[in-house]
Amino acid sequence: MLRTVFLSASILFAIGTYAQKPTLQIIESGKKTSMRGLSVVTDKVIWVSGSGGNIARSTDGGNTFTWMKVPGYEKMDFRDIEAFDKQTAVIMGITNPAVILKTKDGGQHWSKVFEDTAKGAFLDAMDFDGKSGFAIGDPIDQQKLYMLFTSDQGDTWTKVKDLPETSQKARLKEGEAFFASSGTNIKKMGHEPVYVSGGTSSNFYFGPGRFNIPIMQGKETTGANSLAVLGTKAMVVGGDFAKDTIGSNNSALIDLAEGRVTFSIPQTPPHGYRSCVIYLNKKTLVACGTSGIDISTDGGNNWELVAKDGFHVCQKAKKGKAVFLAGNGKIAKLVF
Repeated sequence: MLRTVFLSASILFAIGTYAQKPTLQIIESGKKTSMRGLSVVTDKVIWVSGSGGNIARSTDGGNTFTWMKVPGYEKMDFRDIEAFDKQTAVIMGITNPAVILKTKDGGQHWSKVFEDTAKGAFLDAMDFDGKSGFAIGDPIDQQKLYMLFTSDQGDTWTKVKDLPETSQKARLKEGEAFFASSGTNIKKMGHEPVYVSGGTSSNFYFGPGRFNIPIMQGKETTGANSLAVLGTKAMVVGGDFAKDTIGSNNSALIDLAEGRVTFSIPQTPPHGYRSCVIYLNKKTLVACGTSGIDISTDGGNNWELVAKDGFHVCQKAKKGKAVFLAGNGKIAKLVF
């Protein structure tokens, strides 16, 4: 079923040169799966992963999707996916056991490239830059940081070595963890990862330091869920997923100029809990969550609600301009 939601004239005007007739098109619906993994390679090639072992791929811009399940992993919750082309993708199964699988033939066959059967092993997100990438998981063994690294497009993974106890990254605070809400709480910047945490303490990890984010925190359901980075600018969104309509204290801007970390609060924040945020360009950002979709056209300082449709994740094509979203049983395209 294809459904089109027309956005307001004010948004149309505000988006300016980036868009002319923005609409939200539901291009796939009715699936019994919660989709939180989304990777858009080009305007035509889209990969999605979800609960119940579900994976979907489109090579025609979302006009049609091929759905598949990995044999032996039919009950796995695949919370993140990274695709490199129409044939090659890596998927992350969060727990029991924590696994990473890879396909090189469009999903016909999958190989296990990482597995952790240890009690408490729980993967949250991945991010790649070329062939190298990082995966992050919930802290283990008295709040020790859990992180994986690959340098060969996910063919092999190694655990990042324990950091010195003097490093603020070595151990997370009590009650602090990472959300597997959209696979976007970690970003690779140069050779190093930057990432955000949530829970009773919500922090931004950059360089050698840990910086408390001026965002809602203090409960297991609160804190930062997603991080977007463009040059020396960054945007964090989150809130309280148990109270997803709270439209305050749910986001922060970060200035990383000269290697410093400076936070500021948006003048008009997103209109509720948001699990994912992305840059379309240096001025235009999109954020989505279970209570709606917001757009900013001034670098994240002011946000306007453009649809109340709930989605977990949004992504822009790595090589293109198309923007897609995925959520509970549905996939959509944001058409500008």
